[in-house]
Amino acid sequence: MSIGAGQTRFRWIFAAALVAGASYFAVTRTGVDGAALIAWKGAGVGLLALWAALNARSRDGWLIAAVLALGALGDVLLAAAGLTVGALAFLAGHVVAAMLYFRNRARSWWMMLPAVVLVPLVAVVIAPTPDAGIALYATGLGAMAGAALIGRFPRIVGIGAMLFVLSDWLIFAETGALAGSPLPGLLIWPLYFAGQAMITGGLIGFLAGEGAHTSQ
Repeated sequence: MSIGAGQTRFRWIFAAALVAGASYFAVTRTGVDGAALIAWKGAGVGLLALWAALNARSRDGWLIAAVLALGALGDVLLAAAGLTVGALAFLAGHVVAAMLYFRNRARSWWMMLPAVVLVPLVAVVIAPTPDAGIALYATGLGAMAGAALIGRFPRIVGIGAMLFVLSDWLIFAETGALAGSPLPGLLIWPLYFAGQAMITGGLIGFLAGEGAHTSQ
């Protein structure tokens, strides 16, 4: 996976995060459970957050580190405390991410259209029933993804955000349109973690390259 044009530090942590995320999915297929598995679940995105923090040289770098830390917290809380509590951590992360992407938006007005369209679209698709909590979460998710698509960051960041959206849609579809289907169980974690890794690698690499350019 490309991690941008810039020279990033501690790349072994990024590699360790990929191993943790992939191995967690493999272990869940064996039926292992308990506190160790919950910690393992948080390790993948937690290591991405650590890598982002160690490479942070600007406000944007610290913002993406905060987004990932909230994502890791959400991963743990989903397993330890349930969907509602975990979703609150993810929603906070979506709000911070949307702020990050929007403050780095492209200047062309027509590039704002994806964000304008995605926010209500994601809310309607993920929350087709009038559930205020799900609708609020879906709105935050749509704002994050829409803002990612209009940012100045590499395309891989926007693609990663859309994989995150697809993963969350599968979570809600698991109790609805895809109830009884094996697809959610097979795809939710790979799509989610791949999305987080793509966002992190693309954004941190870009910021590192930008930092090196401005320091010359």
